[in-house]
Amino acid sequence: MAVPDSKEHRNYLGLKRGESFRLSQVAADTLIVEVLSMYCPFCQAEAPAVNTLYAMIEDDPALREKVKIIGIAAGNTKLERDMFVDTFDIPFPVFADADFLFHKALGEVRTPYFLGVRITGGAATVFHSSLGAFEDPASFLSLIIERSRSNSAEVSP
Repeated sequence: MAVPDSKEHRNYLGLKRGESFRLSQVAADTLIVEVLSMYCPFCQAEAPAVNTLYAMIEDDPALREKVKIIGIAAGNTKLERDMFVDTFDIPFPVFADADFLFHKALGEVRTPYFLGVRITGGAATVFHSSLGAFEDPASFLSLIIERSRSNSAEVSP
């Protein structure tokens, strides 16, 4: 993925300037990835809940440095991504995927789609995968934290 232009987003992810990065390079133990689209009404409806999830993580000193969120805007140009980010006041990095490269690598999932990724020893391992909106941010965060601490990879349908 391209390193964010924004210094704030680079700092949030613990990245240095450069051209690209791997998920395993994010300075976190757990990464929540939301696959979204500007044109997805469910993604638009879910945006406030995801912003609340982000705020819950950032407001908790025990989680702030350990859990991060990114978005992948499937099929969206940078302009479309920026419109989504601006319209819904998204505080975390969202990466444009105009050519569906990441979307295809993830199996062409529908949106919104959430992945929980464990980052350890220079490797990134998916431990959670779910389609659609989550019931509420607190329950989803609890689920992610619980599953991220498990030694086994539990991928939900």
